[in-house]
Amino acid sequence: MSKVANLKGLMGTEGRVSRSLSLAEDAAQTLRSMILLEKLPPGISLPERDLSEALGISRTPLREAIRLLAGEGLIQFTAARRPFVANPSLEEINNCLRVQGALEALAGELACVHCSDAELREIANINAAIAEVNTDDGDGKLAGFQADMRFHQAIVQAAGNPPLAETHASYNARLWRVRFLSSQRRAGRDSTRKEHSEIVAALSERDAKRTAQALKTHLKTAETNIAQALDEREST
Repeated sequence: MSKVANLKGLMGTEGRVSRSLSLAEDAAQTLRSMILLEKLPPGISLPERDLSEALGISRTPLREAIRLLAGEGLIQFTAARRPFVANPSLEEINNCLRVQGALEALAGELACVHCSDAELREIANINAAIAEVNTDDGDGKLAGFQADMRFHQAIVQAAGNPPLAETHASYNARLWRVRFLSSQRRAGRDSTRKEHSEIVAALSERDAKRTAQALKTHLKTAETNIAQALDEREST
């Protein structure tokens, strides 16, 4: 089987990008979803010619899409500048998670001081909506995960500190695939929901110390869940 046929098989009907003002962004979104759902598994090579044919676009927007995803840490390059789906080590993942935990703890502290009542309500509403998502299929899994990420992003935005938000976005993007993988573990969902509720409660009371600790605890749980999820994947 040719590489392009294999890519088309991996990506299925979702592989064709929609036509909009930015083909590069459309292609990046398609590839991002495929990587998160592991339809493009870690370590797989992404030859430009084959990938552009599989996506139905030219190489120029494809290269821009690859550049965007490389900036998010989802795609890396060989020494010969050939792109492949990133496959970071557990140590690399944990290092990023610990930085992200510190960033989110700081964001929680600042949000307690700076966020509006409307922002607090929005954070609570996002959290409530997460439980309503049907995660039994691929679309639902992705939608639930995206809602989870919006919850964390909303807290960071409520901190009112643009440099913090920019730094957090960079680390968050690098961790999306593994955090998505860990979010699919049913064993960890109850603890995740309880931790979210504690974060919302602490924020609502504008208790900076309690909010920071709740977020640190939550990211520590994510560290454990990710390690277990990766171990489970390797054993299957």
